[in-house]
Amino acid sequence: MKRHLYLKKITSLFKGTNRAVALLGPRQCGKSTLAKQYASNVKQVHFFDLEDPTDLARLSNPKLALSSLEGLVVIDEIQRSPELFPVLRVLLDDKKSKTQFLILGSASRELIKQSSETLAGRMSYLEMSPFSYTEVVDWEKLWIRGGYPRSFLAKSFQESVQWRNDYISTFLERDIPQLGFNIPSTQMRRFWMMLTHYHGQTWNSSEIAASMGVSDQTTRRYLDILSGTFMVRQLLPGFSNINKRIVKAPKIYLRDSGLFHSLLGLKKTKDLLLHPKLGASWEGFALESAINKLGLSSEECFYFSVHNQFEIDLFLPARTKPIGIEIKYNEAPKLTRSMTNALDTLQLDKLYIIYPGDKDYKLSSKIHVLPFKNFDQFLK
Repeated sequence: MKRHLYLKKITSLFKGTNRAVALLGPRQCGKSTLAKQYASNVKQVHFFDLEDPTDLARLSNPKLALSSLEGLVVIDEIQRSPELFPVLRVLLDDKKSKTQFLILGSASRELIKQSSETLAGRMSYLEMSPFSYTEVVDWEKLWIRGGYPRSFLAKSFQESVQWRNDYISTFLERDIPQLGFNIPSTQMRRFWMMLTHYHGQTWNSSEIAASMGVSDQTTRRYLDILSGTFMVRQLLPGFSNINKRIVKAPKIYLRDSGLFHSLLGLKKTKDLLLHPKLGASWEGFALESAINKLGLSSEECFYFSVHNQFEIDLFLPARTKPIGIEIKYNEAPKLTRSMTNALDTLQLDKLYIIYPGDKDYKLSSKIHVLPFKNFDQFLK
């Protein structure tokens, strides 16, 4: 499957002032496949997979190996060799060179900050997610299985479940240690599973720390690791000049609905439909879909909550006219006092209610109920 949107974005970034583009996203989300698709239209291409011992040997003297190359250089799993960043800085500062670098990584800029900051102003960044609903037809299948290609495209639901369980084990036992974190896999798994109960809720470090018998600082570190490897989204609270008791802790979401379902131990579709986390699962799935569709960075999207008055699942204040998005797992959402309070307090231009139904209708002149399957048409 060609992911045309990302291909266009990579092309556009290379047309800018930087000769290096970093494609960041979780493992197995399709970065390597996308890089090969992009490279298929380039005359000279050189691939380096840093999980391949042969390629690691080729880069034993990285400056010597890379400085003589022309065309496009693709380096996969860059987080495994952070010592390459200073070398890339030297190569990118060579004004005579026209060589372009496509860097693939499974960790965020924040997680590899000490290394990647040497390339500040020299590299463009693009975050890639697993499949989104705009790329596939069956959004219900996407919700249940999640967007990882091998999970979504598995021949059977049982194969999808097995792949996700294997992915979780590999991530904990291999990927986390390779990033330099000495954390027992059983400890991180326990923490990750505890987060499933906070999915869609505000972060409570003290409560989780007490349950695990560790310090608040330790749970904060665990959360940052899972956020930096694209497993968890920390949705920050929005702020406004209103004299009310605003909730200030981030909300926690597991970014892939399929992995969320596996961590809950769900093995059949009907298990989700009977599970108390059904609404939270739908909220996280629709929220992540909206963020991806709108192309929002973590710094551009927020939630907003005032104690005992109202809450907006997604608050977008940076637009010319701020909008809010509420997500409901409901057959036919109705107008509530919380909605009108949010509309008036935040002076929203529009408040959209996303639900899994088929009809779109208005609750007021500014509050619009939209089916998930075509909500993006209204958000353009």
